[in-house]
Amino acid sequence: MTEKRVSPRTRALKSGRITFNHGSSSIDCTIRNLSASGAKLLVENALGLPDEFLLMCADDKNYKCTVRWRKLNEMGVSFDAAT
Repeated sequence: MTEKRVSPRTRALKSGRITFNHGSSSIDCTIRNLSASGAKLLVENALGLPDEFLLMCADDKNYKCTVRWRKLNEMGVSFDAAT
């Protein structure tokens, strides 16, 4: 399989919050790996989440994300821009 990531990811175990619907909806997540360009997130159910959302990390960093792939309870996202 060919590596498609722009930058290498490192393992992580951080808490985060996915917000969408202009901030009126949110769900907790766990960040399992992280790079400058994206992350792998664990959630209760990834299938009902929108394709674009804001990821709020416990270290006060926020990322506008686009979903690149998803499974039942995990998804890979790319970061569009830090906010």
